[in-house]
Amino acid sequence: MAGTARHDREMAINAKKQLAECTDPIERLRLQCLARGSSGIKGLGRTFRIMDDDNNRTLDLKEFLKGLNDYGVLIEKEEAMNLFQRFDKDGSGFIDFDEFLITLRPPMSNARKEVVLQAFKKLDKTGDAVVTVEDLRGVYNAKNHPKYQNGEWTEDQVFRKFLDSFDSPDDKDGKVTKDEFWNYYSGVSASIDSDVYFILMMKNAWRL
Repeated sequence: MAGTARHDREMAINAKKQLAECTDPIERLRLQCLARGSSGIKGLGRTFRIMDDDNNRTLDLKEFLKGLNDYGVLIEKEEAMNLFQRFDKDGSGFIDFDEFLITLRPPMSNARKEVVLQAFKKLDKTGDAVVTVEDLRGVYNAKNHPKYQNGEWTEDQVFRKFLDSFDSPDDKDGKVTKDEFWNYYSGVSASIDSDVYFILMMKNAWRL
């Protein structure tokens, strides 16, 4: 999956370039997340989850502003308030952060969604919508990994490292949910213009 790391770098560079001329607040926030790589959106979600003290999965304006600040998003207060209002569609003074994160994901064509879903289904052998080390056995070949070949890592360590690449840097639990998989590949997808190339990359990576 070395190609994935390359796409991550390309995506971060592209996002930084686009940020310079982007004026739409939602797009600017999306680009700031993508500039951190494909797990950038998930990282922002995690920051919000930590702050959601009552676990009601909603944020008020104060929590929203603090979350953006804690995650290091560079945004003027006025722009952040404008963003909040765009997400608070019913004017309740709260935003649902699952909805917020889904809106932040870069859009994917149906053809891309289809192939991402196929890859996840292939990985999720147990069908419980969570991918673990056990699911990877027989699906992902660890024996080609250079650290496995030189005896530095066991097969399980290669699997674990692979799963970590879908997790945000501060929240590695060795499990990948369908949502995390979507977030990751919508990030990667943002760096690839051609549907044909994206689908080919997925098919080669996952032997679909």
